[in-house]
Amino acid sequence: MKGAPVKPGFSPRRVSWREWTALGAGLVSVGALFLPWTNLSATQQDVEEALDSLPAGEVARNAFTTGFLAWIGPVLLVLAGLAVVAFGQFRKARVSGLPHLWLIASGVSLVLMLLGWLAIDWQFDQDVRDLLHAGGVGIYGGFGRYLALACAVVSLVVAVLDVRAARKQPASR
Repeated sequence: MKGAPVKPGFSPRRVSWREWTALGAGLVSVGALFLPWTNLSATQQDVEEALDSLPAGEVARNAFTTGFLAWIGPVLLVLAGLAVVAFGQFRKARVSGLPHLWLIASGVSLVLMLLGWLAIDWQFDQDVRDLLHAGGVGIYGGFGRYLALACAVVSLVVAVLDVRAARKQPASR
């Protein structure tokens, strides 16, 4: 029909760089869940050789074998990124607080990842922790943990920029 108003739908061209950054950070952090999340390492040569003889999944664990606090932060981050990309181009959603929701979700995701880091030892039972400690085995964060944490920080910084940009936009009626 000629002259009928066309309802705007989703268009990737109307998504800002900040919103794409939210989705990118979320997707990279979810990808980091499959990378080594927790590593075991020893200072003594004989203990290190014993660790080398163990299956790789026992020495370098991914986030899914580490526990809830390991995977919930990146999952929350990707959900926030999906929401920001899907709804961020609609003025009504942005005015209703979508940038603030993204800021809160990024902050909560970062806090959950930091709590997971503080509880890194608790993925093992007490007797296993005691045995590892007695044997001189240390429990360290793996590359995936660092990458997901960096993604959360990037998402939080860009969310702050997006909230500031939303505050500068004049409210039209």
